[in-house]
Amino acid sequence: MQIYVIDNGGQWTHREYRVLRDLGVEVSIIPNTSPSESLNNADGIVLSGGAPSIVSELPKLGNVKSYIEDHNFPVFGICVGAQFIALNFGGKVGPGVHPEFGKAEISFSGRSPLIDGIGDRIIAWENHNDEVKELPDCFTVFGSSKTCKIQAFQHNSKPIYGVQFHPEVQNTQYGTEMFENFLKICRT
Repeated sequence: MQIYVIDNGGQWTHREYRVLRDLGVEVSIIPNTSPSESLNNADGIVLSGGAPSIVSELPKLGNVKSYIEDHNFPVFGICVGAQFIALNFGGKVGPGVHPEFGKAEISFSGRSPLIDGIGDRIIAWENHNDEVKELPDCFTVFGSSKTCKIQAFQHNSKPIYGVQFHPEVQNTQYGTEMFENFLKICRT
């Protein structure tokens, strides 16, 4: 299995890589400026978080749009990666009313293969100013927090998932299990 972590300039991109490597899959970090065809052998991709404010610095996300449009592999967007997914499909992203930094309680209100075997609530690590404000009808929200109503979502017919929080850090409960679940999705 080959997974690519798309580097969007995030401080934890290497942590995402290490979690996947430790789960025993072939994983590589590639810059978001890599040509789309370089992902032809991918079984799935992780869109890392990143430093850019997606509201004002969208061009810094390079070729991410073509990665989603040119391929049918599963996609797991984290933080800025999730925000990009929302925008790409016609959703809205903007500054959070209450930017989140540190631990937050996430409540799961629906089921998703991404959280299979995980309870209804977790403590997760947050690090964002911008957030998804609105999703198009082709997505379902399955996670929220007190100050951010769209913490986790999935496409209704494609294996595309997004989370606002950071499952790759130890401060997020069941983060490794989320990556394991993503790999299960990639194997189907």
